[in-house]
Amino acid sequence: MNKIWQSSGLFAVVMVLLAAPYMGLPVHWQSLLYVVFFWVTLATSWNMLSGYSGYFSFGHGAFFGVGMYGMATLATKAEWPVVPAALGSGLLAAVLALAVGAVVFNARKIRGESFALITMAVGFVLATVIVNTPIDGGPGVYLMSVSLPQWGPKPASTFYYASLVLTILCVAVAWWLFHARAGVGLLAIHDDEDVAQVNGVPTFWLKMGAFALSSFFAGVMGAIHALYVSYVTVGETFNITVPLTVVLMSVLGGSRHWAGPMLGGILITFLLNAFTAGESALVGKVIIGLVLAGAVLVMPRGILGTWQLRQHKRLMQKNQDAEFLHASVESVPSQELERPLTRPADSMNRQKVLQVRGLSKQFAGIRALNQVDLDLYQGEILGLLGPNGSGKSTFINVVTGHYKPTEGTVLLQGKSCAGWPAHRIRRQGLSRTYQIPRPFHGLTVLQNVILAAHYGGTRLSDAQAKQEALEWMRFTGLHDKGDYFPDELNLHQRKFLELARALAARPQVLLLDEVLSGLTPFEIIAAVQTIRRIRDRGTSIVFVEHVMSAVLALSDRLVVLNQGEVIAEGSPEDVMSREEVVRAYLGDEAAV
Repeated sequence: MNKIWQSSGLFAVVMVLLAAPYMGLPVHWQSLLYVVFFWVTLATSWNMLSGYSGYFSFGHGAFFGVGMYGMATLATKAEWPVVPAALGSGLLAAVLALAVGAVVFNARKIRGESFALITMAVGFVLATVIVNTPIDGGPGVYLMSVSLPQWGPKPASTFYYASLVLTILCVAVAWWLFHARAGVGLLAIHDDEDVAQVNGVPTFWLKMGAFALSSFFAGVMGAIHALYVSYVTVGETFNITVPLTVVLMSVLGGSRHWAGPMLGGILITFLLNAFTAGESALVGKVIIGLVLAGAVLVMPRGILGTWQLRQHKRLMQKNQDAEFLHASVESVPSQELERPLTRPADSMNRQKVLQVRGLSKQFAGIRALNQVDLDLYQGEILGLLGPNGSGKSTFINVVTGHYKPTEGTVLLQGKSCAGWPAHRIRRQGLSRTYQIPRPFHGLTVLQNVILAAHYGGTRLSDAQAKQEALEWMRFTGLHDKGDYFPDELNLHQRKFLELARALAARPQVLLLDEVLSGLTPFEIIAAVQTIRRIRDRGTSIVFVEHVMSAVLALSDRLVVLNQGEVIAEGSPEDVMSREEVVRAYLGDEAAV
């Protein structure tokens, strides 16, 4: 019902704005609303990349400037009609964004301050190029001779309607992106880009798409504004005012919400108009600056982010009595951790789902993995053991695509995937968990698992992805925690969130990295039962663990690593009795 009211309210506002000039809206109000639409479009378009993904850009003014000079060039020198010229200017800005993104997004370390500085530098470079070429020539470009169509009852209505239509389109795209699986992927990138990629999110292409969309709308708005001011010059176009203002608007309204920049843009524009006119302009700007700084300090999530957090706390207050029901450890039969009968791993009717041959990984002269060979059979639980520093985590990181191998091959269901990006390996049927849970903290438990379902091997509708997520939340005992944020869960629940997220892609191969560490004895027993159920559903498992009772209870075979090399392989009873394994864990004296 709330969504219906919200949609109806927005539709009514749009209808009123479309009809306003014909209902006698004064020209000065049309001009003021043009300024509102101008800033809302720029702030909302900036937020498509920077707010959602966390790639904070100070270069939005550069793409806005490309739009202004695009219109100046296409409309005055090429004599294009204004509508094609505006769209062409937007495309020029998008192409520039794709060129910058192709370089920047391929470098994994460029993020945060580095990305902000690089995007700011784009504006300085463009300004230098433009002012020293015939595009500007030094004095700027006049557009007063450009023929403009009249949209609306008065000439001034043309810019009102042009900016209004662009704002509606920009906000609609921001709304769609926020609610689409691409938007959830961008929010995951914001929280933890490496984990997002391991969960199937094509991070590079999502960032490229968001950057292009963001820059396109900035470019078109720049083209409209060039006609509005009738004069384009480098000094007024490529300055720090536009990027700083849109950042402030988005942060004030709430950058993780599609409507945040719109709210921030409206508030700041009207504040500036009300308090910075006439003789009191200087005092008004100081007051507004203090008010906005205070608002950001008090509400670091922005207005909408703070409101959402309060709504969430009210919901949690209502659900505070809904907790997991834990039986005591004594109530669980002791034989739960006894080793069950297992099928022989080398049975002729079972195929290899994961084959690793000669896998090596070197870091600056240190060989973390050295010629590792490993096979995983269909329906098998393979225990991967080794002392700390033996190469277990490196093995998982290489197989899942976080690191590229120095040499060697990895066959996943018969396909060579060594060196593939992590999201592609995930879609081929391999999932993993992390020793220290790494959920997406800005997403709820349900959203975490929905994202994993969306970016698994099969493309699902929103309803199908939600149903898949709910199934795995029930499977892992998180069915009543969907509205919680990960920080509101205990360690056991966060571990099982990792598990639910890994399973939501329905993997053929699951790598469990110390999923039992830090759990209580009862929780370990429950986890062992869950892992057996996963295997019974047909998933093959590589089980990295230090809880030896669980390792012996679950594993069909064991492989032991030491100093990056395989030192033992075989049945649990055989491997654990070998002298080289005892020596690796306990030292030479214990092996004697």
